Amino acid sequence: MTHCLILAAGEGKRLRPLTNDSPKSLVELLEKPIIKYQIDTLKAVGIKDIGIVTGYKAEKFLPFGFKTYHNEFYNFTNMVRSLFTARPFLEQVEEDIVITYGDIVYEKKNLEILLSTQGDVVTMIDDGWVDLWSARNENPLSDAETLKYDKQGHIIELGKKPKSLSDIKGQYTGLIKVSYQKVPSFISFYDNLNDKILYDGQTFNQMYMTSLLQLMINDGWKIVPAHVNHGWLEIDTVKDLRLYERLSR
Repeated sequence: MTHCLILAAGEGKRLRPLTNDSPKSLVELLEKPIIKYQIDTLKAVGIKDIGIVTGYKAEKFLPFGFKTYHNEFYNFTNMVRSLFTARPFLEQVEEDIVITYGDIVYEKKNLEILLSTQGDVVTMIDDGWVDLWSARNENPLSDAETLKYDKQGHIIELGKKPKSLSDIKGQYTGLIKVSYQKVPSFISFYDNLNDKILYDGQTFNQMYMTSLLQLMINDGWKIVPAHVNHGWLEIDTVKDLRLYERLSR
């Protein structure tokens, strides 16, 4: 049975005042908490072993009844540090593990595509990203990141600042699968990184997930895209919420 770890430590400052008394992933989208969409989708494909990395307002997650791993340094760390806060969860997995940001929503069919795509590390990539980014931003390049493939279709670059749309062959979504056999190597790779240097301008504890994936690519890991076309949302701001509410009507 596949496992899932939800990274939900974030405060969500850009969602204030909705996050004044609630973590980002518990903000409601169409009267339902963001994380509840994820949990329902995970259960729909048979994933029941779920862990949640908490931080801001951690007690708010207790009613869900899942294992929690508290990132006490959530206010000055990023996704990678949150991920490895849950090292005990990673070390005990007996099947593949899905790692998901706590501020995204995705359809069951997209999760099924991720699960069925073979590879040591697989990440969901939206080939139709321009539509969503254009709806969210006047200039889609302003908040997009590069993504490029090699001749075999593996990801060779992601997470950089694009100069043009041609630098973006798809959009990274924050949904990742690591094969069971590679989890120990994944942990070891992180442990062997130099914690005294900057990564894409960020300290070790503030490293972006895309920076970690790029380091793995540079080290020879094959990062495989699970191609989808729409069917997911990212919630960063109150503007995002209002947009999705209008589009749902």
